[in-house]
Amino acid sequence: LKRGIDKAVVAAVDELKKLSVPCSDSISIAQVGTISANSDETVGKLIAEAMDKVGKEGVITVEEGTGLEDELDVVEGMQFDRGYLSPYFINKPENGSVELENPYILLVDKKISNIRELLPVLEGVAKASKPLLIVAEDVEGEALATLVVNTM
Repeated sequence: LKRGIDKAVVAAVDELKKLSVPCSDSISIAQVGTISANSDETVGKLIAEAMDKVGKEGVITVEEGTGLEDELDVVEGMQFDRGYLSPYFINKPENGSVELENPYILLVDKKISNIRELLPVLEGVAKASKPLLIVAEDVEGEALATLVVNTM
């Protein structure tokens, strides 16, 4: 029975590959998007527009919104789920943002809790008198406290 099912699966996949037609233009992408969105043409067109803007290798994320209109928001570069960890890092209080000009960037693939791990980097950055952007899983404890104190 299992061998029969396996053969049927292979045959079905082969047949689907023969019948499939790649979406090569914006119109066909909009049609597939419309069908996928329960025949909502507006959403289908938005999907096609998003595909045009980001290309085949781009990432498209669909999120539930709070407004009444569907909208497309294209983010160039990278976007992070979290921002700054402390409001004391804000240097543009008029809009509540942090802006760094030509910063050094430290990428860390773990949590930073011990400031001693950062001391060599912080000393080098201080000598250069340039800002430092840290992208890490998390910064906590004495490391966060020290960074906050040093930005004030």
